[in-house]
Amino acid sequence: MDGLFDDSSWPRMIKIIDGADRILYEEPRLLLALVLISLYYALMGSWLELVLTTIVIGSEHSRALLTFACYFWEILSIGLIPTVGIVTTGFMLTSYFANRDEDWDSPAQPYLIPCKTTHTRLFPKKHSFAYSYLVVGVPVGSTGTANGMLAIDDRSYSAWSFICKLFRGRWYSVSDADYMQRGRSAHGLRGKLDEYLRSQDVKPSDYPHAYLVTAARFLGYHFNPVSFWYLYSVDKILSAIVLEVNNTFDERRPYLVLRDFSSDARHVSSPSQQIPSSRIRGSWSKDFHVSPFNSRKGAYSLIASDPFGPGMKEFRGINVTINLSSSKGHTKLVTRLLSEGEAVNPASMGPVARVKFLSRWFWVGFATFPRIVKEAAALFFKRKLHVWYRPEPMKASLGRHATKTEGQLEVAFREYLKFLVNRCHKPMSITYVASGIVSNPEDIFRSPSWYGSLEEDRKALELKVLTPIFYTRFVHYAHDFEAIFTEFMDSATIWVSEPKLLPDLFLKKGSPPLQTSSMMDYLFLKGIKNLRRRPNNIPRVSTSADIQRNGVSTVDIRDFRISPMDAYILELNDNPMKATYRSTLLRMFVADRWLLGNAALLDLGILLLRAGLALACATTLNQAMTYLR
Repeated sequence: MDGLFDDSSWPRMIKIIDGADRILYEEPRLLLALVLISLYYALMGSWLELVLTTIVIGSEHSRALLTFACYFWEILSIGLIPTVGIVTTGFMLTSYFANRDEDWDSPAQPYLIPCKTTHTRLFPKKHSFAYSYLVVGVPVGSTGTANGMLAIDDRSYSAWSFICKLFRGRWYSVSDADYMQRGRSAHGLRGKLDEYLRSQDVKPSDYPHAYLVTAARFLGYHFNPVSFWYLYSVDKILSAIVLEVNNTFDERRPYLVLRDFSSDARHVSSPSQQIPSSRIRGSWSKDFHVSPFNSRKGAYSLIASDPFGPGMKEFRGINVTINLSSSKGHTKLVTRLLSEGEAVNPASMGPVARVKFLSRWFWVGFATFPRIVKEAAALFFKRKLHVWYRPEPMKASLGRHATKTEGQLEVAFREYLKFLVNRCHKPMSITYVASGIVSNPEDIFRSPSWYGSLEEDRKALELKVLTPIFYTRFVHYAHDFEAIFTEFMDSATIWVSEPKLLPDLFLKKGSPPLQTSSMMDYLFLKGIKNLRRRPNNIPRVSTSADIQRNGVSTVDIRDFRISPMDAYILELNDNPMKATYRSTLLRMFVADRWLLGNAALLDLGILLLRAGLALACATTLNQAMTYLR
């Protein structure tokens, strides 16, 4: 004993024992509170509770906390100021080398193109407006930086992107990540374009030259209603155009318009005349929701002039007119994009010209969305136009980015689908296309019997999720066959190539019983079972003027127990996925039941609850320390 404790240790030991004795006999409630706090942190505590508790305890000792902060800042500043100086100098030096002109292999050059856009609504109420607009033109397939002003498919310095763009002079940038399919392509803009053309059964080799006119990012900020891909033949004749339309709901729809050369030939008055190569015309049915004041019906027509002269050597400017017609053929809206002034080749700009251009045009991109909101307010409050509710996108469109909850459920659904395919006894190949997911948007799964089976016996099925809302709706069903069939037929959140093959994949049977060896799993799944409700079909109401009729409500009296997907997740050895899945479902179902589906409000309530628990814990710990003194 003498070797374990010296004379200075005994007073501290006696003080601790005395304090524990006083807590045990004089304040048993405090001891119970300490035990509950210990259990809480052992079972459910996280870094957030520790941070909140530290803040509360620190508030009781503000002077000590302030002294520590000042001391920490003094230590940090010793190395911070020289580090900032070195980093700034490095950025400035790299900016000097980054501003070199690039050698463009394309027959066209990049341009900064000042424009003017006009919108004229003819009926049911007249309304028009016009404002300045800035677009850039880039040769598709080229990469690099044009005199420090415009970067094309530049993938360097992805971290600290804003600081790098600021110091290295990449003021405007065009990246393939912002166009066509979600995510990036190993072949940049050209790879994205070729992939889209192949999806339209068009050979990319028919259009070896392409020029993209779009609203570029300015120091990372981006709002781009429409982009134009001008496609040229081997002879550098404008032969097609792709309009890539984006709405304010983060959805996207590209339209391919092929040039009708036979129509051009009919306009030639004599055999000596050549077929004009300066304009392309086309029309197509509307199937994408853009404005809340227009339905998804009707048709578009386009007249677009070639921005280049013969051989794509001389830039002539932008001149595009798009007409929207109603379903009865009446012109409803006319939109134009016109060059206003000379286009600027960034390679020819000196330092003064760059400063003048940036000071004149830097604000235009930031003003686009506020301008749209202003005009929408005028149409709603002044013109009294009806509002068309946003329908979910159709097969040819791209859905919005998935939310955090939808992304978590997509991972679980993908794994579950893979499990179902591996369990399938028939030779099947499943092509799964996700929605709103940037990484790995498409997967192909094949059943074990696929390999070695005869070609005529094999079945192929494509499941294309049209909107990320599908993932949150799917988990509301207790029966997966009912879920996939209903979402395909009634709510149109998923597209299925061969519906008759669905029973072979999603077996129509009852849900499994709730069996688990983990008490935590049992409690979570018990709550999920009691809160789960079949979702209502997505309404077909057209406008705000329509009256949504309330049909006879039905009550599902089936014993749901848990869903097959729940049971599959429970059997996984992947504890993080299991914990994320059960927590996501429980939070979502609670929000649906009592908070009108507002998960953000639930998160706020949970945060306030955790802050209250942290305050209680800190107060209890302070009381315990008082008794121990």
